[in-house]
Amino acid sequence: RTRTKPLLAAVDELAFAGGLEIALACDCIVASTNAQFALSEVKRALVATGGGPFRMMRQLGPKIGLELVMTGEPITAARAFELGLVNRVVAPGTVLDEALALAAAINANAPISVRESRALALSVFDHTDDELWQLSKDAMARNVLTEDFQEGPKAFVEKRAPVWKGR
Repeated sequence: RTRTKPLLAAVDELAFAGGLEIALACDCIVASTNAQFALSEVKRALVATGGGPFRMMRQLGPKIGLELVMTGEPITAARAFELGLVNRVVAPGTVLDEALALAAAINANAPISVRESRALALSVFDHTDDELWQLSKDAMARNVLTEDFQEGPKAFVEKRAPVWKGR
């Protein structure tokens, strides 16, 4: 459950119950226009115990989150995009290519910077602004000590793509 690497979901059809819970555990979701999403356990006298209810609340807020958790009704990819649950909506059959393109865009960046930035962004729910300012300074202090921190500006000045080492 604790991880430092980004996870992406590619949903081309239905992500119901546990399927949605897996997608909610990811950092980004790419969906096709055929995709639908639902925490449907309540329709079968079950409780979603794979993190769906609390992840849904964190990602969508209490009003929409509660509605989806309590009704079990599906939403379309377009609605999920409107609500901020899905990052990108694409044509059916292209979802994996788009998810891989998004992964490549993330992967093109300095891995330690991505890791530190991801952790900082996720800490917003657990800390005050003053604590977040300190966490930002701490993340940058760790980042400055890396080889990649030297490589980024050097590659920029030399007008070439950086070669990240992850250290």
